[in-house]
Amino acid sequence: MVHTPHELADEFPEFAAKIHDLKQSDAHFSRLADEYHAANREIHRIETGVEPAGQRREEDLRKQRIHLKDEIAAMLAR
Repeated sequence: MVHTPHELADEFPEFAAKIHDLKQSDAHFSRLADEYHAANREIHRIETGVEPAGQRREEDLRKQRIHLKDEIAAMLAR
């Protein structure tokens, strides 16, 4: 199975420029994007076997990523 990371620009391609601009101009958005990126990368490392983790840890990270993605989507929609 191929595991591809869920980068924000891939998740919201229509908002790529806005994501870039908000990372530069909005500290809260930038923090959310950084947290999303960290969780996303850790999930990707777990999926590909680079970093071992228990099922509970992976589930918690996935929930965190979904929550962050929802917050980011709400900010992009404004």
